[in-house]
Order: sequence, then structure tokens, then C-alpha cells
Amino acid sequence: MTVFPHLAHPAWLLGLLLLPILAWRRHGGAGFGAISFSRLPISPSGAWRLHLPFYLRLAALGLVFVALARPQLGYAWEESLTEGIDIEIVLDVSGSMAAEDFQPENRLAVAKNVVNDFIQGRPADRLGLVVFSGTALTRAPLTGDREMLRFLVESVSLNSLPDGTAIGVALANAASRLKDSQAESKVVVLVTDGVNNAGAIDPMSAATICKGLGIRVYTIGVGTEGRVPVPMPFRNPLTGREEIRKALMDVEVDDELLQRIADKTSGQFFKATDPEGLREVFAEIDRLETTPMQIKKYTRFEEVFEPWAQSALALLFLPLIIRATRFSLEP
Repeated sequence: MTVFPHLAHPAWLLGLLLLPILAWRRHGGAGFGAISFSRLPISPSGAWRLHLPFYLRLAALGLVFVALARPQLGYAWEESLTEGIDIEIVLDVSGSMAAEDFQPENRLAVAKNVVNDFIQGRPADRLGLVVFSGTALTRAPLTGDREMLRFLVESVSLNSLPDGTAIGVALANAASRLKDSQAESKVVVLVTDGVNNAGAIDPMSAATICKGLGIRVYTIGVGTEGRVPVPMPFRNPLTGREEIRKALMDVEVDDELLQRIADKTSGQFFKATDPEGLREVFAEIDRLETTPMQIKKYTRFEEVFEPWAQSALALLFLPLIIRATRFSLEP
């Protein structure tokens, strides 16, 4: 809430211009009128008593002008009326997301950081999280709890589900979470680096379900072209222990499928080949999916002219009070 001074009738302040004119008339304007002054000598130490009543009345007149201008204190505040968007983030956690072409981290680590920034930047929306590889799992229902979402996104790990890339199952899972949503806009953001090779639901069938439910799907294919280093679990035959070794692999992204899914649902397909590219993609989605917002402004004024009027009245009565106490104002 903002507090600010305000005058209801500021034109009355023009009356303050009369004050210096009246003071000048008293001291130097004798030629304009027939006022005469006593020829008796006045001691400098007593001259102020002669002029004190006049200046008290002059100050009272100035205070009256300020009071007539009606000084007020304004209290202004705003009320935001937002109609948020419901967004499901669908994140691939298959083994290929460990590819280390998104330096200095792997694809999943970068994706988690970018998704978290996206979530924190949309305070008016509800968001949910679905992870998938060979099957899909809802990690977070639609919620506005940013702290919980941040924790759940950070806790996402590789190889936590059966291996594979079940894009159709993941889309169907997200659609089931959004089907009862009353939001004006329902959105799925699908992040994957692979080809659909698992699950009983065809991706285009899932896209048709999304379209029927009024869900717009943005698809993001992540990863560079060609062979990339991917850490792979390996059991050492000599020690019997499981070790992690890096292997160069061709990780193919089905860009054509992702484009068709986006087209089917009136969304868009994006390609991200490095961390900065992925951040730019999410920034573009953030711009495309703006949250409708209305702002109502309220202002209330509190009258504060009374102290000015009371001070003016006090100054007018002050000479009478002094006189009543037998303290002469005359020198």
C-alpha cells in the first residue's frame, strides 16, 4: 500500500500570495492609504510587540488557506486478479539423458536447472511434473507450491524407471492430470532426447487425446547430432563390481514425431543442442504462454485539514489570551 499527500482544492493555495503583499502594505505601503502612525519614539526592544498581533493574524490567514485547500493523505493499493495456466512438465529420465554433450553437466542436470527456473518464474500458475523412460510416473500433481516443486525436480534421477522412451505413455499420463482442470489454458511441455520405443500407447494417439481435451503440447528435442559420450553401467568381470564407463553413442531424436505432436495440438516444436539453447526455448515458451492478469486500483483519502484549521483558530485567539493575562502587547 502506498501513502501519499494530496490536496482536494489546491487553488486555495493561491491565497498565500496575499501574505507578502499584506506584510509589505503594513511596513512600506503607507502611501496607499490614510493610516497614520504615532510619532512617539519606539524602542527597538519593544517593536516586536507592536507587530506581533498582525503577524499572528497573518499566519492564521495562511493556515486558513491551507485548510481550505483540504490536505489529505491518500492510501492507494492494487489487487491483482489472475487466471493462471495449468502446465505439466514431462521430463525424459532415460539413460541417454546422461549424455555429456551439455557441458559442464549432462542433459538431465541442465534440464532440471532450466525447468526449475521456469517454474519459479510463473508464480500465478499451477504446475505438475511427470517423468518417464520405459514407463511414466507422476512426481508432482498440479500445485502452486513452488518449494515442493523445486525439491521434487531436484530429486529427479536417471535410471529410476525401466529403461526405454515411452513418449505416448508420458503424454497420456500428463493428459490425465489435466483433463479435470478448469484453467482457461492447459499446457504440456515435453522434454526428450530419444525415439519412442516403449509403452502400449502410440504417441500420436496420445496427442489426439490432448487435442480433444484442449491441451496444447510444446515438444523439445534435446541433444547434439552425432556420437556423444554417455556414461554406462558396466560390471567388471574381474572384480564383479558395477562400474561406470563412458561409451560413444549415437542418440537419435525423433524430431519428425515431436513436430507432428506439436502440430496436432496447436503447440510448437523446439530443438535445443546446448544449455543456452534449452534456456532460450523455455524463455520462448514462457513468452508464448502469458498468464492473463487484471489489476484493480483502489484509492482512499483521509482528511487532515483539521489541525491546520485548529492552528489558525489558536493564532487568532492568542492575542486575546495574552491581553486577558494583562501582558501588554504594546511597547
